[in-house]
Amino acid sequence: MKLSSLLKGLLAGLLLSTGAAHAAAWPDHPLTLVIPFAAGGSTDSTGRLLAQKLGQELGEQVVVDNRAGAGGNIGSAFVAKARPDGYTLLLATSTIATNVSLYKNMGFDLRKDLVPVSQVALIPNVLVVNTQFPAKTLKEFVSYVQQKKGPVDYGSAGNGSSQHLSGALFNHMAGGAMMHVPYKGGAPANLDLLAGRIQAVFAPLVEVLPYIQGGKLRALAVTTKQRSTRLPEVPAVDEVLPGYDVTLWNGVFAPAGTPPAVVEKIAAAVHKITQDPQVRKILAEQGTIPVGSSPADFKKLLGSEIDKWGKMVKISGAKVN
Repeated sequence: MKLSSLLKGLLAGLLLSTGAAHAAAWPDHPLTLVIPFAAGGSTDSTGRLLAQKLGQELGEQVVVDNRAGAGGNIGSAFVAKARPDGYTLLLATSTIATNVSLYKNMGFDLRKDLVPVSQVALIPNVLVVNTQFPAKTLKEFVSYVQQKKGPVDYGSAGNGSSQHLSGALFNHMAGGAMMHVPYKGGAPANLDLLAGRIQAVFAPLVEVLPYIQGGKLRALAVTTKQRSTRLPEVPAVDEVLPGYDVTLWNGVFAPAGTPPAVVEKIAAAVHKITQDPQVRKILAEQGTIPVGSSPADFKKLLGSEIDKWGKMVKISGAKVN
């Protein structure tokens, strides 16, 4: 029995020393950061900034690989099936947690096939309306929706998107009769809102901030529990509909089986990057809040997010074939 315990101890020590040696030697060639959305979007912008800074921190180039499709599932599945050596990483958004309930088959098992490394940032959605819309404030908008004073068609980037779920939860909590109008992306929804063809969009702040600042759209509320420092005069939906909270995020994942020491090394680098004044300034200008969490904290968050977004998918009735 004592010999068995001794052997187990020696084996554990050997594994630890091997893992430490691997982490010390890692990385020794370029990494790939997969972004599961098209180039040019807000996630791509954050990902390219992260890749640049991550390369500087790790001492090896980090190449961005855009693999869009199926709500982010194509790129995510690619990373889930990649070699677990720390050289292929994923920058996913909260969409990955939504997809667990939205898709019958994502092409991988989020809980089993990917390891949460670090949350990078939080992103609020913002309720925006056309400047000709009669409601000028959040309270007026809620009253308008509740009293069904007129049609309120809200656009989104598609069924099950954060815009769709944000609007569905709002409508559910307000007891209104808002109608969802899905588009093939957030940009066409925003263009139709500008043209007055629809009445509202719950858009990622970074996507509509220029329109708000230019006076072309009116911001009525942010979807996060707290107000945005970028729009401090705009209330949170929670201030009128207590308990409302829709917070988007993005974060880094690695294939399951990636050595823990390597995961920790990447997480430490991400945390350092999110504390960089230049990075914080760039993200703040977009209305994005830098985070930089530990793998354990990100894993805990992911579990709660899968449940939260699952409930919103149920409320919305969203389905993807």
